[in-house]
Amino acid sequence: MSSRRVLKAAQAIREVVSTAIITDLRDPRIENVTVTRVEVSGDMRHARIHVSVMGEQTNTRNVLKGLNNAAGFLQRKVANRIDTRYTPKLQFVLDEGLKHSLEVTKILEEVLPPNESQDELDPPSDNLL
Repeated sequence: MSSRRVLKAAQAIREVVSTAIITDLRDPRIENVTVTRVEVSGDMRHARIHVSVMGEQTNTRNVLKGLNNAAGFLQRKVANRIDTRYTPKLQFVLDEGLKHSLEVTKILEEVLPPNESQDELDPPSDNLL
């Protein structure tokens, strides 16, 4: 189980990196990126940042390359925000969770019968007025 300190650091890193990606990075490769979660090691020396990228597979590879190139800049932003002995080394990885959930939804829509309209589900009412 992670300590409260590590969880707070992970939350702070997620906020700083998300904001910096949107406002400070000017790399044209980095677009349509969402930071989904951050995992910080117990000794606070490493942070794995999970990102979700909307777009094609080739775009995803370019975004990850751009983020890993900007890791030093983002690490400095994190160092300014959190006060620890060591600033975590940032590593960006692709979060496939959203992609998998969309695939599962698509499969379920194919397998399950379609929903009937609400009118067909309501019992008929007699208008006695």
